Amino acid sequence: MSSLLHITNGDSFTERLNTLNLKGEVITWREMLCEGKTLTSVGSESFWKTRFEFLNKNYKVSKKWFIEKTLKEYRSLCNHKQQDHIVLWFEYDLFCQVNMLAVISWLKANRKYAEISLVCSGKEDDSEQLYALNDLNDEQLLTLYRNKKVLSQDDIEYADYVWQLYCSDNPMRLENLTDFGNYQFDYLKGAISSHLQRFPSINNGLNAMENNILQLSSEQKPATKKELLKLILNNQGLLGFGDSQYDRAINRLKPLFSSFNPVNLTKKGQEILKSQTSYYSCIQDNDVYLGGALKYNFLYNNNTDRILKL
Repeated sequence: MSSLLHITNGDSFTERLNTLNLKGEVITWREMLCEGKTLTSVGSESFWKTRFEFLNKNYKVSKKWFIEKTLKEYRSLCNHKQQDHIVLWFEYDLFCQVNMLAVISWLKANRKYAEISLVCSGKEDDSEQLYALNDLNDEQLLTLYRNKKVLSQDDIEYADYVWQLYCSDNPMRLENLTDFGNYQFDYLKGAISSHLQRFPSINNGLNAMENNILQLSSEQKPATKKELLKLILNNQGLLGFGDSQYDRAINRLKPLFSSFNPVNLTKKGQEILKSQTSYYSCIQDNDVYLGGALKYNFLYNNNTDRILKL
């Protein structure tokens, strides 16, 4: 009789999964590896030390919270050694896809004997919409579960390889990946493309996400910062970020806003949005990592969709 373990992408979906009464135990992967420095050795002491330092500095996450929420759950995963079938529940966006790669890399190293399956939501109907797991009704979730993809050894090796590249100090290695179609990760190509566009644009020194914030502010003219946040969350493409991540991004761009009530850009903010001048020297920070790479050591060329090393 095989035993089952589910690994989910977050607390809200764990609660939902528990209502479906599926067999097996559930572990929640509580991380946001799409932000801050990452190391290839998922679960190692240096990996967690690096993650805590980033979360503490940028999101004021206390040691107590980190131990209680993230490390306890990770230790629980380590203690689940009996299950020979592991089901991963993740979504189409960058936030989820990076976490998924890390989990598969850990499983490759620590659960060689287990069969790994993937349930991944995204394109669920003929519309253009991409769906999060919690957007789906119970019947849709159960259908996704029945149609879960059993990952081959090649799939697992590939996910681990992409994770190693994500953690490397050179994102140009990621842009050379062309063989996504040979593996069972339908949304990885889009997520990696979104990741590469997080490096500053050669046009104005801001990345795609930062330019989107300025664009929405200028065009939609939201009445409040709260309204701006809502707009961004609904128009963020494949990033899958949350309020706190965008709040931090807006704070970095604060000098380009003359007011948040209503939301207005300064003259310089408008010039930067039109790429008449660059904000690179003002926003540059030598301690900002995207995976293993320093964000401001590279530029993104919007005309060629290629990364340039400074």
